[in-house]
Amino acid sequence: MSEKAANKKLAAARRAEREKRRRLVRRIGWTCGSALLIAAIAVLVANRPPKPGEKVDIMADQSHIASPTSPHKPYNTDPPTSGQHVEYIAPWGVHKEPVAKEILVHNLEDAGVVIYYNGSADADTVAKLEEVVKRYSRYVLVNPYPDMPNAITLTAWGRIDRLDTFDEKRITDFIQAYKGIDHHPRSG
Repeated sequence: MSEKAANKKLAAARRAEREKRRRLVRRIGWTCGSALLIAAIAVLVANRPPKPGEKVDIMADQSHIASPTSPHKPYNTDPPTSGQHVEYIAPWGVHKEPVAKEILVHNLEDAGVVIYYNGSADADTVAKLEEVVKRYSRYVLVNPYPDMPNAITLTAWGRIDRLDTFDEKRITDFIQAYKGIDHHPRSG
């Protein structure tokens, strides 16, 4: 074999070796990058703040009842966050007179958040709650609940948060977390 042919063969072997090294470095880079991405996602998921309010078991029976005065199974929370309800909803927005729970449960199922305030709430608190609710065209309503033990209760389907005083950030965070999520059972 001539020296020229040997040099060509050696150069080709070196090129092949460099290409093999490049592929290996690329593979290692992709593997490390993927591992870092997976680790970053895991850290984000692990450090995600908890959803607002307390999680409540969804009642098994979510059937319709004929009217708010029809007999039904007792709700598992007061005010309720799921359960039997009438076929229609209350209008979204501000309510000055109490709306039956059996109506409001359907609002919750229909992607709503219901804010209750007790009978001893002062005019300033009620005005602030109404102001918050008026920011939303749908899915949020405020309703008096005269005998409720705490000042304010926020409800969504399967969620409840009880407040002793008005806390705009807490209320807004709850609304943002749960409004617009439809909870009707999905069929096949």
